[in-house]
Amino acid sequence: MIDTLSITSAEAVVPGVLKLTWSDGYEGVADLRGIISKGGIFKPLRDPGYFSGVRVAAFGHSVYWGRDGDEDVDFGCDRLREMVEQQAELIARAS
Repeated sequence: MIDTLSITSAEAVVPGVLKLTWSDGYEGVADLRGIISKGGIFKPLRDPGYFSGVRVAAFGHSVYWGRDGDEDVDFGCDRLREMVEQQAELIARAS
């Protein structure tokens, strides 16, 4: 049986940036400020109070913002992991 990767915790560390932990123990930081700055569906995330309300969805398949049972904005587990790994690689190369 293959274990499905999931997010176990998400925390807004500064507006636009999340600290995430996955079920395999990997931890990383996702800088979403570039995406948020584009507006559109991501515009509500510009509000620091709203952004800090991030939640992990059932089974850890995504993180989302919105009212109970209503996911206004969400990011999937796999996409966030890819973003975190890419951003970590860029930082390592710049060091």
